[in-house]
Amino acid sequence: MDITAANMAASDGPPPPLPGESVALFKEGISLILSRWSALQIAVENEWGGRGSRAIADQLCSDVFSWFTQSKDTLYIDDLENILDETMLSLNTMTEDGSVEEVAEKLMIFHGECLEGNYQSIVDLRASSSQMAARSHVKQALNDEDDDSSDEDDDMSNMMVDTPESVSKPSSANIPTSDTRMTETAEAEDGWTVVSSRRGSKGKKN
Repeated sequence: MDITAANMAASDGPPPPLPGESVALFKEGISLILSRWSALQIAVENEWGGRGSRAIADQLCSDVFSWFTQSKDTLYIDDLENILDETMLSLNTMTEDGSVEEVAEKLMIFHGECLEGNYQSIVDLRASSSQMAARSHVKQALNDEDDDSSDEDDDMSNMMVDTPESVSKPSSANIPTSDTRMTETAEAEDGWTVVSSRRGSKGKKN
């Protein structure tokens, strides 16, 4: 962890303004981090928050940027975690995998680095995301070729199997750091979706 960057982001008083060239890069960094947050993306893809789930995720990007750049008080990571947590609740999802804290920490570090004019983490994340997108494109192309060689009944069978599988056993490969692994998504009786971790639940800060 970049201790200097983290300390700068959490210093007393309102944060200093980002340098002009940092604004666009920081916005990009926020988008990249949230796009790799599996709990958020799974909730959006499955529309657990309804048809407006994508709009809720897009609004989160704007809310996080505004919090960093327009706050008049000291930036505390607990406040950022609350913003992330409330968004997940609006998507009818309760995260118990520690990813809220993980994403918040990454955002704080990125902000501190941008204040210092250090954009290497964003550049690295951008490159990693591009590689993932390229691999996904290749995989999709291969799947399309397989589909062309299958009959209509096989296509219908695959469609029926893929959707429930994606809900019950979501992938967690895109969480910003490798320590947390989501292994289970359970649908509670009251309609909430609970995302849990192999390491067990992580308590929320008071």
